[in-house]
Amino acid sequence: MSKDGEKTHHTGTIKKTIRINTVKDKVWRKISNISGLPEWVVDVKNTVYLSEKKRDVGAVRLITFDNGTKIEEHVVDWKKGEHFTYVATEGLPLRAYVATISIQSKIKNQTEITWQSYLNSEKMSEKQFIEFIAFLGSFYEASLENLKALLEK
Repeated sequence: MSKDGEKTHHTGTIKKTIRINTVKDKVWRKISNISGLPEWVVDVKNTVYLSEKKRDVGAVRLITFDNGTKIEEHVVDWKKGEHFTYVATEGLPLRAYVATISIQSKIKNQTEITWQSYLNSEKMSEKQFIEFIAFLGSFYEASLENLKALLEK
């Protein structure tokens, strides 16, 4: 048991799911445009490709947030129409961050989208880590709500 305030590495997971009243193909077209984040992801100022590849394994993007934070992400798994997985290599207070966004049809014209991640922090207090996990969970939820509103228009 670590003493309160002691800085150490922490591991956690986040998983958020939402149902969108539209067809799966429409959801995939939106989320697979990995540089189209400013349309639906909270506080994203812009996203640019750092790779020739725009989709599939090997695509790399640089996300710039409204507060100036820059995060570099690499696509490491891709199944067209189903899911993609990316890792953040720079820009977060983490040693490891791997996230997957996946979709599946539920009933006719309804798609379920799940955004989940695994992370391992740089050295921080348990309180700082709990706050970071809560922040990231809220960020996922708000972004998924934006996506739902955009696609259900």
